[in-house]
Amino acid sequence: GIANIANIATTATATATGTGTGTGTGDGVRHSGKTLNAVRHRHRELRRRLQAKATKSAKRLLRKRRRKEARFAADINHTIARRIVTEAARTGRGIALEDLQGIRDRVRLRKPQRVTLHAWSFHQLGHFIAYKAARAGVALVWVDPAYTSQACSACGHVAKNNRPDQETFACTSCGFAEHADVNAARNIAARGETGWAVSHAA
Repeated sequence: GIANIANIATTATATATGTGTGTGTGDGVRHSGKTLNAVRHRHRELRRRLQAKATKSAKRLLRKRRRKEARFAADINHTIARRIVTEAARTGRGIALEDLQGIRDRVRLRKPQRVTLHAWSFHQLGHFIAYKAARAGVALVWVDPAYTSQACSACGHVAKNNRPDQETFACTSCGFAEHADVNAARNIAARGETGWAVSHAA
C-alpha cells in the first residue's frame, strides 16, 4: 500500500512483520519526502522574492522556476514508481493504492503540511505507478483510504487515539505499535487483497 505526507510513499504487505525501518525497497520501506520538501521550500522562497519584484524578467524567471520544480517532482515520482513496481514484479506481488480523490478537501493540517500536501502531486505518482505496473504485468487495485491511518493492522481496532502523533501508531486496544505510515500501508495492502479477491471471484 501507499501512504502519506512526511513520507511520499510507504510499502508494506498485509501480513508483513518488520519494524518499518528498512532502507531497501521491500516491506515497511518509507520513501522520504524530506529532500523534496527542502527543495520545495527553497523554491517557494525564490518564488516569493520574484513575485515581489513584478518585473518582466522576474515573471520570466518565475515561469522557468515553476517548470524546473515540476520536472524535479516528476523525476522523484518516476523513481519511486519504478522502485515500487520493480519490487512488486520481483516478488510476484500486486500493488494496492489509495484512491486519493478529494484528499485536499478531507484532510485538515497545519499550514506548512497543507502547503506540502497541495504542492505534492499524489495523482501523478499514482498515474506513474499504474502505467508502469500495467507495462510490467503487475496487478494493481485502488482502495478506499478511509480510516487506514487510524485502524490497527493487527486487530482492526479504529480510534483517533491510535495516532498519538504524525509518525507513531500505537493501538489502544491490543497494544500493537508501528510507524504510522507502515501500519497504514498494511491496511491498504489488506484492502487491496480483499478488493482483488472480490473483483476476481469466479
